[in-house]
Amino acid sequence: DDIKIGGSIPIVYTYFTEFLQMDKRGEHLSWLCMFWMLGGLYASFTAWGIIPHYGWGFAIGTEFQIHSWRIFVFVCLFPALAALIGVVFMPESPRFLLENARHDEAWMVLRNVHDTNWKAKGEPERVFTVTNIKTPQTQEDEFIEIQSDTGTAFQRWTVRHMTMLQQVMANIMSLSAPELRLQGLFLIIIWFCMAFSYHGLGVWFPDMIKYMQYEEYESKVRVFHRERVERFHFNFSLVNQVHREGEYIHDKFANIEIKSVKFEDSLFENCYFEDVKSTNTFFENCTIKNTVFYNTDLWQEKFKDCRMENTTFLHPKKGCHMNFQEENDIVIYMVSFLGSLAVLPGNIISALFMDKIGRIRIIGGSMLVSAACTFLLLLSFSQGAVICWQCLFYGASVAAWNGLEVISVELYPSAKRGTAFGILNGICKFAAILASFIFAAFIGVTKIVPIFLAFAALVCGGLVALKLPETREKLLS
Repeated sequence: DDIKIGGSIPIVYTYFTEFLQMDKRGEHLSWLCMFWMLGGLYASFTAWGIIPHYGWGFAIGTEFQIHSWRIFVFVCLFPALAALIGVVFMPESPRFLLENARHDEAWMVLRNVHDTNWKAKGEPERVFTVTNIKTPQTQEDEFIEIQSDTGTAFQRWTVRHMTMLQQVMANIMSLSAPELRLQGLFLIIIWFCMAFSYHGLGVWFPDMIKYMQYEEYESKVRVFHRERVERFHFNFSLVNQVHREGEYIHDKFANIEIKSVKFEDSLFENCYFEDVKSTNTFFENCTIKNTVFYNTDLWQEKFKDCRMENTTFLHPKKGCHMNFQEENDIVIYMVSFLGSLAVLPGNIISALFMDKIGRIRIIGGSMLVSAACTFLLLLSFSQGAVICWQCLFYGASVAAWNGLEVISVELYPSAKRGTAFGILNGICKFAAILASFIFAAFIGVTKIVPIFLAFAALVCGGLVALKLPETREKLLS
């Protein structure tokens, strides 16, 4: 899925740029960026509303359980279907039409763009007076000649696609031309720094909150040692407990939830488990004799190095189980939703001021403000403080993302714009992967290193951004 989405992002921005007038280009591209935030809100809100509800599911027989996370995946299908339907009604790129010798269609698209833009300005009477359109250089004739000189359909297909590949490679190499080399290097540095800090902290924030929750949870664990329970009916939940060397004889566990419980070196003899739901529960080095498990989600992975004697599993709940009814897990979904919501003010501000103060000031200022928010994370010692600075960081950094995406499509000519944006987006994904590994490695070790790395990357990227040329008055070629 990431491969498919990553391939569409460069096309969306470069395509949309072809239809925008210069004085509103930055604003409208920023509004387009805001829909990424709306998608994040949709995903985080539906995840928060659906996944934690363990009962939101159904079974197909006894072998396959449709749990709440599968329902969430299905709900996420709707925006993709809406986008697929929307593409059908979108006009084709005028440049693409010209390169494929479809001049009349290109002229009609450009006329519609002209009429729509002047109507929005309150001057619908303006007439589209263009009669001649300069056709971009194309190699369509070369394709036709190659196809006519080859024999089989496979040969024609091979020659055509190899020629297209050579064109793409030539386009990539042209990005290293002297006039594009320096600004391309600056963009690579800024994209890398921004992605490294943003996605690295995107991993660090929820993991750090979960670790703080885990530490608090561990401090409240109850330990039972060598307890003997005989002929007892457990009809209440067992939560955050450790049972060592216990003996459970003729006991019944029915209609209960077992959360974060570990049984170590314990004996279960003639016991009966029915309708048991478990989360983070394990049996280690236990002996289980003459025991029945009926309609439970206790499966083999829950029993580590256990000895089973005459033990029966009836109607087990198989499949991928996710039980998020614990309060701590719900907090993580709330944090994700708040992080997605926090970028709304930054999106609106960047859209309104992108064409007024320029792309460079938006990018540089946003990255330096984000660096300050990152540095202040050193003073955060509670979950609430971390969540607060997370929201401020996301709200400040989104303006830099918008400015970076706008200037990336404006710096390059049309023939190279999609290729350049695709390469920069690939560098962004590489930085995100690298940051995810690095930042995750320091969870529970120290927070100084991740915060310093993010701070340094943002300051570096913000200062380099000031070296880029301003493009808000640039006429796209």
